[in-house]
Amino acid sequence: MPTYAIGDVQGCFLELKSLLAHIAFNPANDTLWFTGDLVNRGPHSLDVLRFVKQLGDKHIIVLGNHDLHLLAVAYGVREMHEGDTLHEILQAPDKTELLDWLRTRSLLHSDSRTGFVMTHAGLAPFWTVAKASQLATEVETVLRSSSPDFLLKNIYGNQPDHWDETLTGFDRLRCIVNYFTRMRFCDVNGRLELTYKGDIAHKPHDVIPWFDVPHRVNVNEKIIFGHWAGLGGKADVPRVYPLDTGCVWGNALTAMRLEDEKRFSVKALC
Repeated sequence: MPTYAIGDVQGCFLELKSLLAHIAFNPANDTLWFTGDLVNRGPHSLDVLRFVKQLGDKHIIVLGNHDLHLLAVAYGVREMHEGDTLHEILQAPDKTELLDWLRTRSLLHSDSRTGFVMTHAGLAPFWTVAKASQLATEVETVLRSSSPDFLLKNIYGNQPDHWDETLTGFDRLRCIVNYFTRMRFCDVNGRLELTYKGDIAHKPHDVIPWFDVPHRVNVNEKIIFGHWAGLGGKADVPRVYPLDTGCVWGNALTAMRLEDEKRFSVKALC
């Protein structure tokens, strides 16, 4: 009964089907984990949402920044961006059902059987899994409430850029969301750098990848994440497993079998 974690699909449904055929996916026995960003940029976001939803709750999805963007657009608190491919979802007859399902997904998944933890962008350097789980629940509770639009309207922005337990209100929730869904680079104290999106080779001198922050408290955790296609699926750090290999940018879609950490990839079709 293997478990496969799959990197950012971003609407690349044909590649997802090809990858599942490649691993001989058996829905009766196998379990899928998705690192978030199921939708946007790729051509078949609606098909991806419908397919993953019908898999059932045995299969795990964590929310990514593009998933939250879809929800914010759908609730009328955020404008579409150039290059977004969300129109088909927003016009679908089952839109409400799909979006209600999506907003009840988690920001973090931790599994004692396999020993892995999964989020979209990684795990803040100063959060234990227990602390991160508690903070994820704070956001999820509001997102699953009867008024998710209040959260979705107020989670955008780069400040505050460093976690502080005394943060309250939307500042607190925005900071939590940014660490879970947007983090790539930090300074040596774990302060987020959210403006630079290039590769590591050309990064500003005063920032480092989040997983290289000194004295990272979760260094012994096995962390699966997506979000960062620029890593090419490699981090060269023990127990850190980046799975976004840039399918939507013409590269590949990747899965990792958790039991033996073997990877499987299919090339992008577009």
